[in-house]
Amino acid sequence: MSELASFHDVLFPLAVSFGATGGPERRNEIVTLTSGREKRNARFAHSRRHYDAGTGLRSLEDLHEVLAFFEARRGSLHAFRFRDPFDMKSCAPGATPGPLDQMLGTGDGSARRFALVKTYGSGPDAYQRPIFKPAAGSLRVAVGGADAAGNFSFDAETGEVVFSAGKAPTGGQAVTAGYEFDVPVRFDTDRLSISLRAFRAGQIPSIPLIEVQP
Repeated sequence: MSELASFHDVLFPLAVSFGATGGPERRNEIVTLTSGREKRNARFAHSRRHYDAGTGLRSLEDLHEVLAFFEARRGSLHAFRFRDPFDMKSCAPGATPGPLDQMLGTGDGSARRFALVKTYGSGPDAYQRPIFKPAAGSLRVAVGGADAAGNFSFDAETGEVVFSAGKAPTGGQAVTAGYEFDVPVRFDTDRLSISLRAFRAGQIPSIPLIEVQP
């Protein structure tokens, strides 16, 4: 019986993810003109993250846990949560997320939905990354600098903070948020090739993961 791809709302083993390697990838087209100048074009609006979880394996217990996780996800079929060891907070790595960390928008008295984002850089060149998987219990939101606890929910389908009826931010009020977050990924392979002799000798297997749109 075939299965349809889906998102499993489970977290990849944390101990392994914190030893993983990887980061964002951009897809740009660069054409050199006859004048010697370059014409550059971004193929995609957003970056896509790739990881190798193999570098996070430290023991046979870790290896067994990842193998079980791989089988439960049916290889690359089902996506899941991954905690990026390099970028997992709305704030600086050593700080604690707070409700004023990231600007989501400005109220107009009627809008109740605000996309959850993380901004990189500043000014007109800043990049806003959509955040779809805030860590459970970590999302804090403020309106006009005041904590809005109890007045909002999070729509995991659209990646939006949704204010309760009658609680829409009034005109000119800044809507901000802070959170920890996970990256939706899947295994970028349908086969794991592992040798216990090689593992014991320090040869790390490759376990590729790739970011997906939830």
